[in-house]
Amino acid sequence: MTTITTQTAMRGRWDDVQAVLCGGGDGRSCQCAWPVMSASQWRTTGVSERADALRNELSGPLAPGVLAYVDETPAGWVRVGPRTAQQRLSRSRIVRQGSGEPIDAPDVWAVTCFSIRKEYRHQGLSAALLDAAVEHARRHNARVLEAYPVDTALSSPSNNSLFVGVLTTFLRAGFQIVSRPTPSRAVVSLAL
Repeated sequence: MTTITTQTAMRGRWDDVQAVLCGGGDGRSCQCAWPVMSASQWRTTGVSERADALRNELSGPLAPGVLAYVDETPAGWVRVGPRTAQQRLSRSRIVRQGSGEPIDAPDVWAVTCFSIRKEYRHQGLSAALLDAAVEHARRHNARVLEAYPVDTALSSPSNNSLFVGVLTTFLRAGFQIVSRPTPSRAVVSLAL
């Protein structure tokens, strides 16, 4: 029987984070830096600089995400943290048009990125990661947790485009649709 467990991603889990991000998709090149960098920073950094930025986050006082393990093997990652720390969100049309929360509210957190190793997809890891992300946000006194998932009932995105999550996963976890700023994207929210 397969066992899925989760752990916050801190300094001692660097190799596990890399095992997940390098397991298929854009994770290796992105290093989950897209949400925390401005567009100009993103264009002028390479993989090693993005990796250094993520390593620095893992060494900080607040874990920037959660890891999922399948039978103790690193298999998935989700970025979750204060929306204000994910600077790209303040410029995102989807967030600005769709969120019902003030853009600078420090107690609003966001789930912005999932990465699941290819061999572990379709095994429930996104749901396990989302549950752990909710608990991580709750433990750190977030008032609201937002996300900006894809509605796969209205579009057929590539696997790489699903990094923001799938709407049905959030709805099953109790999130409510706040708005639909584009035909295929929703803003969802969970009051904590």
